[in-house]
Amino acid sequence: RCSCRASGGGLVQAGGSLRLACTASGISFDDYAMGWFRQAPGKEREGVSFIKMTDDSTYHADSVKGRFTISSDISKDTVYLQMNSLKPEDTAVHYCAATIISSSWSVPYLRYQYDYWGKGTLVTVSS
Repeated sequence: RCSCRASGGGLVQAGGSLRLACTASGISFDDYAMGWFRQAPGKEREGVSFIKMTDDSTYHADSVKGRFTISSDISKDTVYLQMNSLKPEDTAVHYCAATIISSSWSVPYLRYQYDYWGKGTLVTVSS
């Protein structure tokens, strides 16, 4: 059974930076993807950034391109989300997720594609 544990988050002023980390435990397949979704108050959960753990190919939502960077350390089953130039609209509960994939697949980025979820961590950006 796989579980995800997230850390990081907090309160930051607009223009500032934060880093989130997520470690997947109990995952033991040849290839898997990890990433982050977020859910703002009153809104649907949306995909943010994702990475394939074996080849580091990534996907970023248009709203965060150029500001967020996702990276991985497969030896630690951990991904990092570096969030720069944060905006008030980035305020949301951020959820880490993981899923088993085939190496030939592109990076999954839709909610239904992910099977394992961590508890959310709140990111608040003040104006």
